[in-house]
Amino acid sequence: MSFAPTSLTASQMFGQRTIRPLTAATLCGIAFIQDRLIAIDTIKGHLLEIDPITDNSRILNPHQTEEFSEVTGLAVWEDTLWVTRGNSVYVSKLPSLALEHFATLPYTADGVAVWDSTVYISCQKLGYILIYDRDSRKEITRFYTPGVGVENLTVNRETLWICDRTEQTVYSMDRATGEVRFSVLTPFDSPTGIAVHLDTETGKESIFIAYASEEPYIRDNPNADPNHELTYRDRTFIHPLYYHHDPDKKYALSNGYLIEMSYAEEIAPLEEVYIPDVEWRIALPSETERQKVKHIEPIGIPFTEEIIDGQRVAVFKFDSLAPGERHIFGWKAQLEVRGIKYRITPKDVEDIPEVSPELQTRYLVDNDDLAMDTPIVRRSARDAIGSETNLLRKMYSIRNYVYDELSYGIKPYIDTPDIVLERGVGSCGEYVGVLLALCRLNGIPCRTVGRYKCPPHSEHQGVPLQPDFNHVWLEFYIPGIGWLPMESNPDDLGNNGPYPTRFFMGLCWYHIEIGKGISFETLSSQGKRLTKEDIPMGDLAINHIRFTILQELPPF
Repeated sequence: MSFAPTSLTASQMFGQRTIRPLTAATLCGIAFIQDRLIAIDTIKGHLLEIDPITDNSRILNPHQTEEFSEVTGLAVWEDTLWVTRGNSVYVSKLPSLALEHFATLPYTADGVAVWDSTVYISCQKLGYILIYDRDSRKEITRFYTPGVGVENLTVNRETLWICDRTEQTVYSMDRATGEVRFSVLTPFDSPTGIAVHLDTETGKESIFIAYASEEPYIRDNPNADPNHELTYRDRTFIHPLYYHHDPDKKYALSNGYLIEMSYAEEIAPLEEVYIPDVEWRIALPSETERQKVKHIEPIGIPFTEEIIDGQRVAVFKFDSLAPGERHIFGWKAQLEVRGIKYRITPKDVEDIPEVSPELQTRYLVDNDDLAMDTPIVRRSARDAIGSETNLLRKMYSIRNYVYDELSYGIKPYIDTPDIVLERGVGSCGEYVGVLLALCRLNGIPCRTVGRYKCPPHSEHQGVPLQPDFNHVWLEFYIPGIGWLPMESNPDDLGNNGPYPTRFFMGLCWYHIEIGKGISFETLSSQGKRLTKEDIPMGDLAINHIRFTILQELPPF
């Protein structure tokens, strides 16, 4: 039941690569039997043994695929195999694979993990991880599930590892107390399985995550007009999860990529104009805990650099922009960008200092058309928090209130928060505006961040990628802790909650941080800043944005 031995060590076998087993449709539970990787293809009922070097796989249950159909959770302990199917958990001896009933839940049993005589079973509909005694088959206790999605499990010594499909997150939980120590964003969406591999030669432990979803693609169809159509195909693979937990700074970093980003403006006015003594400023990528700027160079013409409110800005100078004059100018940067997830609880912010006067004057005021003095915005600010006094709970309540009140829609311009709240539909920029207004009225300093997300297609390394839209999110400030990121809308995950918190105090590797709290791009003439009422930038130039994913960053 194993592949022919190779000359590679276990460390080399389970290195930095994506495992894509041929024929697999939807991989869910995964597990290791020493160096053997096994996985369940839940649609086909195939229990697969997968060669991590060649992606070759064999079916271990050729005569029992019906019994393993719709299995989602998978665990191995000594000579036993454990699976979840429907509402029940089953156990079998290896290698017979004859399933014996262990327990049945009132709702679907999603994942299973086993350590010695303790069995852990996740159930999204109950909202708990149930802990059973293996011998008595009785429930001992239960822990709250840390996320809102379907969760799969594995356990290693004192740690219960939980991957949540909707949260795009892996949680490290104390298996004895249920306390979440830290959480890690996965580099891809829809994680469906998790396993820990122990290299017996080095003693090194590695985490592997299975992913399963559908991806759209364009297919040739001679019967269609035009001869192409949009359709979907299965997308499933296994990839190592790298992480670094910094308990003092209360965050964990995860997989990342070396990315080349280019931003350039092409002067192409709708109507020819003359603008004397021009300074065109474009913010540069920020240096953060998760984002490291390795190199920046100009595109087209050189620039000088300024620091504005701690942010680097490129300044392009022209004696004038005259009718018929054309230029291309901008910057190209190489960035190391990783996922980051903070783990801060309401208890951590119970005795925080007051917001400094400097932050109050900059980030608790209406300095960006936030309509903070309008009745609907002031009423929403009160309704959003109710009687809550804890800063983190207030932030969470404001976020959920805005998500309840608004639905997501793309618009060519941004309205003020009062209009957005009346309409009930907003773009990402309008979500940000409403959140900024409500937070600032409740004494929580906030600022905008962002501008673009790299298309999350890490398999297309070395291929130029263009984002469909620009994008903004925000950061909120906790005195004594610092600035924390938060996405500006439910990230296309639907309405009516409970809302995932994957990007509440977290960002994935494809979020590119540029110009925190300052304008991304400004235009000045003779020392006077021009506004969109003077001349919109979009009437003067066309912007060009390109990302190229160069390589995955090595493990920590």
